[in-house]
Amino acid sequence: MTEENQVKELPVVAIVGRPNVGKSAVFNRIAGKRIAIVHCEAGVTRDRLMREVSWQDKRFTLIDTGGIMNVDNETIHDKIDAGIRVQAEAALKDAKIAIFVVDIQQGITPMDKEVAGILYRSGITVYVAANKADTEEFDLGDADFTQLGFPVYPISALHGRGFAKLMDNLTKDFPVVSEEEAKKDDGLCVAIVGRPNAGKSSFVNKLLHAERVLVSDIPGTTRDSIDVPFAVEGRRYTLIDTAGSRREARVDTAVERYSRYRMQESIERADIVVLMIDVERGVGLLDKQLASEIVEQGKGCVVVVNKWDLSTVKEKEYSQTLWQGLPFMAYCPVVFMSAKSGFNVNSVIGAIDYVASQSMATLPTGILNRVMEEAYNRTPPPSKDGKRMRMYYCVQVGKNPIGIRVFVNDPKRVPASYKSYLVNSLREKFGLEGVIVYIQFRARSGSKAEAEQQKNSSKQKSAAKKPASRKPVPTGETSMSAMKKRRQRRQQAGYKIK
Repeated sequence: MTEENQVKELPVVAIVGRPNVGKSAVFNRIAGKRIAIVHCEAGVTRDRLMREVSWQDKRFTLIDTGGIMNVDNETIHDKIDAGIRVQAEAALKDAKIAIFVVDIQQGITPMDKEVAGILYRSGITVYVAANKADTEEFDLGDADFTQLGFPVYPISALHGRGFAKLMDNLTKDFPVVSEEEAKKDDGLCVAIVGRPNAGKSSFVNKLLHAERVLVSDIPGTTRDSIDVPFAVEGRRYTLIDTAGSRREARVDTAVERYSRYRMQESIERADIVVLMIDVERGVGLLDKQLASEIVEQGKGCVVVVNKWDLSTVKEKEYSQTLWQGLPFMAYCPVVFMSAKSGFNVNSVIGAIDYVASQSMATLPTGILNRVMEEAYNRTPPPSKDGKRMRMYYCVQVGKNPIGIRVFVNDPKRVPASYKSYLVNSLREKFGLEGVIVYIQFRARSGSKAEAEQQKNSSKQKSAAKKPASRKPVPTGETSMSAMKKRRQRRQQAGYKIK
């Protein structure tokens, strides 16, 4: 199992520099959208954030790194700061070119010289991006940075100044990639979500046999959503390691709020979501909120119980407790795993593949109708106002999630409980583990219910187009009294009345 950037052949460009010089803002500007979290607080970026981007039809992999903080090779006592330094150096090993971001308004600092020394020793091509040159008057400050020995380009990530010249020179030797090659299959996208310190990053590192993302026992170490492409036996995946999210009511900082937004965005982007549960803490309110988010987004899901080496109960007993906390997720496969020891780590990939295949299943129309008819005859729906819903036929209309359209005499006569019963009947026959199944009830063509639906729809459309009616003009005595009152008000206001 190897980490594999989806475009390993493409050039790799790493963005490096000391903290709070605007590296993430430069990353977002080149990528053309907000991917990395940008904040005035130093040290927001910690892990390597990778994304495939393009400039003038030239594609390359861009890496955002955390700020390098130590000077003169001093010992880094903080575990997170040491991990940031290791991640930045790892990015330089993979890179062909480095964008060295500095602050043109502050000038050269000892930490800038420390980063320059690291870049000299790496032997790669370096371009200095003198950021925060928001106006032309700051451009003259680039002369101070020429002593670093690299070409300097004044830029402004905030306003987009100077990027054309920098990127044209940086990408001049990059190959042009056609649109067809750029649209190559990215493989299966899998988001890993859970509360802080559940072991999401440890799982990624154990799976890849490498320290790909920063891990510590401090909750909230991961702050951004990190894409990690890799391959298993020729099949391509992109794992999204998301920041651990606290309950929404407890989110009290801007960085944590951005992290939560990125996590929600990752769920929306993913094909399959892994919901990671801490075996010691069990299912909490936050786990339920995340599970609800997965269901609302219609994503396939695998529930992973981490730190199983610390458990004192058997799997069957824990499963009962798990589904009591998450009864609406009981259709999902569960994997008991230990990211620390490696127990069942590879089984998670097998479960992900299984759910992915189920989410793309095609249900034969004949068998589908037979299963639904058997379920209907076994337990007919309850009657409403003396009338019962009649089912005519059904077809599959969607994949990932699985969508079924059922034609009936009157959709209003289908209670939610009966819809759940039909979904469970489909799962009994076709499996569909971990997959959202939704059923749409439609009135059959030519039925009274359909005619009523069309009639209501046309009324709504005509009401929307109809202009607002004017108030009726008063007549008779009412009209005369209203005119007298208006005349009196005008006289009081000083108008001359003829």
